[in-house]
Amino acid sequence: MSGITVDVWLYNTLAHYGGDADQGSFANLQVHLLEGSTLADLLEHLGISAEERGITFIDGQLSAMPGLQPDLGHILRDGDRVGLFGPKSMWPFQYRHGAALSEEMARAMAEDKDHGLHHTYGKQ
Repeated sequence: MSGITVDVWLYNTLAHYGGDADQGSFANLQVHLLEGSTLADLLEHLGISAEERGITFIDGQLSAMPGLQPDLGHILRDGDRVGLFGPKSMWPFQYRHGAALSEEMARAMAEDKDHGLHHTYGKQ
């Protein structure tokens, strides 16, 4: 089976998962995975639990946020760029006017009773 390479950016509290690439507030890694790997496979490879991440982007599209993570089954492709932020991260400045949604995220928000928007996230 052939492999793929994913450009991974880990921000704030997740940067330490980058090992030697940890720059304090971020880490950038080129992660090699098997073709057909999912975002869940990437998280497992990095040792990050789904609950440890907050906002997630795949190729510039919002794919997860605290309390709504429909992207775990998303199949990654060679060259994809994945940005993972810790759960207490603020919305990235460059997306101040909104962000495109992945197909999984758009579907999950449409199906969620609160459309994925909550005042608080986590255990209630």
